This record gives sequence, structure tokens and C-alpha cells, in this order.
Amino acid sequence: MQQPTGFYPPLTVDTTAKRVVSHAGAVLLVATAGRVGLDRELSAALAPWRKQWAVLDPGKILLDLAISVAIGGDCLADIAALRSEPAVFGRVASDPTVSRLINTLAATPQAALAAINRARSVVRDRVWRLAGKDAPDFEASRDRPLIIDLDATLITAHSDKEWAAPTYKKGFGFHPLGSWVDHGPDGTGEPLSMMLRTGRAGANTAADHIAVTKDALRQLPFARRGGRIGRIGQKVLIRADGGGGTHEFLGWLAGQGLSYSVGFGLSQDIVDKINQIPDQGWTPAYDGDGKVRDGAWVTEPTGMLTLKTWPPGMRVIVRAERPHPGAQLRFTDVDGNRLTAFVTNTTGGQLADLELRHRHRARCEDRIRGAKDTGLRNLPLTGFAQNQIWVAVVQLATELTAWLQMLALTGTGARRWEPKRLRLQLFSVAGIIARRSRRTYLRLSGHAPHRHLFTTGLTRLHT
Repeated sequence: MQQPTGFYPPLTVDTTAKRVVSHAGAVLLVATAGRVGLDRELSAALAPWRKQWAVLDPGKILLDLAISVAIGGDCLADIAALRSEPAVFGRVASDPTVSRLINTLAATPQAALAAINRARSVVRDRVWRLAGKDAPDFEASRDRPLIIDLDATLITAHSDKEWAAPTYKKGFGFHPLGSWVDHGPDGTGEPLSMMLRTGRAGANTAADHIAVTKDALRQLPFARRGGRIGRIGQKVLIRADGGGGTHEFLGWLAGQGLSYSVGFGLSQDIVDKINQIPDQGWTPAYDGDGKVRDGAWVTEPTGMLTLKTWPPGMRVIVRAERPHPGAQLRFTDVDGNRLTAFVTNTTGGQLADLELRHRHRARCEDRIRGAKDTGLRNLPLTGFAQNQIWVAVVQLATELTAWLQMLALTGTGARRWEPKRLRLQLFSVAGIIARRSRRTYLRLSGHAPHRHLFTTGLTRLHT
């Protein structure tokens, strides 16, 4: 017998197997949706858009689309990955049916988005209750607030789409602004709201920041339980980059009683006053692990500045740091140190702790990257209202993934996995359908590297 000479064993391939299931690992997403009632809430929310003689529920179609996006799809037609596996995903709509539903919802986008958002809010309340001490709002207080991050990103349009326009980075496309709940260092995060905007939209448009924040607060479970924004403000911190550092937005946050930590631009006048601070007025800054960082310091020049036009109680905190090798200095940098600043209305705490809390805003960049890996990188439809519905689907997909990690994977390394790794290690695992004694079994690959996560996760979801 002739020995193979290649790197891989020779195989004879056929396509006759009937019970093999691709993406069988996505059963975790299906189980999560059922456990938290996302299927039921979407069905009830979208009932007004169901045709009289429709066979498939619009809520089921939208949830199928979200699952297909969660496992790697980036257009409506990728729902075919679920349609080919009815034993796991049930009856899945055809491509024309999916397109008709998107067009129907896009005909009344505000009403449709409001219905979807109400369903998301109800389910989020249920998820956070089930998560208990692992929920992001567990024991939230003024000293340990729930953190909501705001940030914008650019989406490139490779073809002519409605409202696509040149961006400030000389690209072409859209400039959405979104908000995410931070799950902390041991978790990921989940989206609360997202406003799809034209590419010409500004990074510091206060009206958009206020609208996105209002939508985010409506998604919070304790807001659904009757809490007013004034009461919510005792345990919610809004965190944003310099785009949110406007008089209007900060004034609105202060007026609503919300805590904030927002990036702040430094003028030459402020820099000149910072230069007057003696060395003993600076405190060592911390690194990401909360340890003293060599070559970085923080100070508070609030008392030296004229802040009459800004909200009362606003504090300005400045960080000075030696720039990384090769970094370009700016005109406002002093003595070879990079200066950055943020403002907050938090009254207590060490300067280094407050500055570290603000720098943890960088985790929002991970959330944006995860959203772009889950369908947001390219808006596949032509109409603006259609793409608004697509963004809602992306939010459902990323939420479903985050809820799976929160409820089923807490305490494991997979709690922090990003979408790409979840797909590679879990969702893409194959299985076989077996039937015995009137029961249907899904037998997953016995040599999958993380097969214990399936048994652990499904057990948690079913209890």
C-alpha cells in the first residue's frame, strides 16, 4: 500500500450524509433565546406586522436572522445556514420572505424599532434577574455605578446607499453612535442603543448624544421597574470620549442627576495653568491592573480654571505621561509629556482611581469591534430605514451572545471570548441528529476542544 506523502491524510468526500448538522454549536444561542424568552417577546412585539395568512411568525424570522448574524452571517441571505438544519433551528423563512419582512418593518421604521426595543428591554430585565450577582447592575450604587459607554464609529459603504456620505476621515459611509453596558474586566458588554447616522454626522453633536443616552436609559431594568432618571442617576455613570465633552451634553447629564466621566479638550490657556502646578501637586497614575505606572501622573487643576459656563460640580482631571516611542507630540504637550484630560462630577475617590476608571472606557472599543464582527462592518441593504432594521438585528445578535456568556459561561474563559473565537471554538462545532424512543438527540463532536462548555452551559440554561 502506498504511503501518503502530503501533510494531511487523503480523504474520499461525498455529500450523502443525512443527519450531520453544521453549526450545531449554535444550539447554545437557541437555548439562550428560549430560556430568556426572547422568542416570545419578539413574537408579541411584532404581531402587528404579521400578515393574516402568514405561516411564519415575524418574531421567529427576526430571531433566526439574529442567530445567523451571531454565527458569522453578514447579509440576509446568510440565513440559509440555519435553513439547511431544520432539526436544530426549525422551519426557517425563505430569502424572499425575509426580504419582505425587512421591507415591511422599514415602511414604519420608528414604530418597528420601538417595538423591538421594548422586547429587548423586557428580556434584559429577565436576563439580569437570572444572572443575579453576575448581572452588571448587581448592587449598583453611587460608589459602584453601572457604567454605560458612548462612542461613535465609522462604517464604510462600498456602494451607493441612502444617506451614505463622506466622513471626516475622508471615507464614505455612515457614522453611527451607540451605547454599551460595561460588564467589567471579567466579562464583555451588551448594546443598549444605537443611532444610525449619515457619514457627515459630527462626533460631538450634543443632540445625538442626548438621544442615544435617553434610549440607553430606557433599556435599563430598574428604569422599567418604575425608577425615574433622577433616581437612576444615583447608580449610573455615563462614560464618553471627548466627543461628549460639550456644554449641552454635560449640562443635560447634570440636569438629569446622572454621574459622568467624559473626555475634555485642553486649550492653551488651560495648559498654561497646568504648567504652574508644582511637582508635589501631581500624583502617580495607575496602569490597567491598578498598580503605579512609571512615567505617568495625574492632577486636578479645577480650582485654577474658569468654569462658569460649565455645569456646577464639574471636576477637571489631567493625566501627564511620557509618550510611547515614536509617538507624535502635540502643541499642548509639555516637557515631553502627553497631556490628556477628562471631566467628572464624582465627588469622592482618589485621582488615580478616577482616571483609571475613565481609561477603562477603552473596553468600549472592544464592544465596537465585536459589533463589527457581528454584522455591523458593512450595511448590506440600500435603504436607510432598511439598514436601521439591520442595525437592530445586529444589536439582537450581540445581545444574545452576551447573554449566553453571562448566563451559561460565567466562571470560564469563554466569558470574555470575542465573537470570532466563539464561532471558531463553539458555534462551528458539528453534530449528528439521532432519534430514539420518540426523542431527538443532538450528538456533538466528541473531540471538540471545548466540549465541556456545552454540557456546562446547557445545564445552566436548563436549570
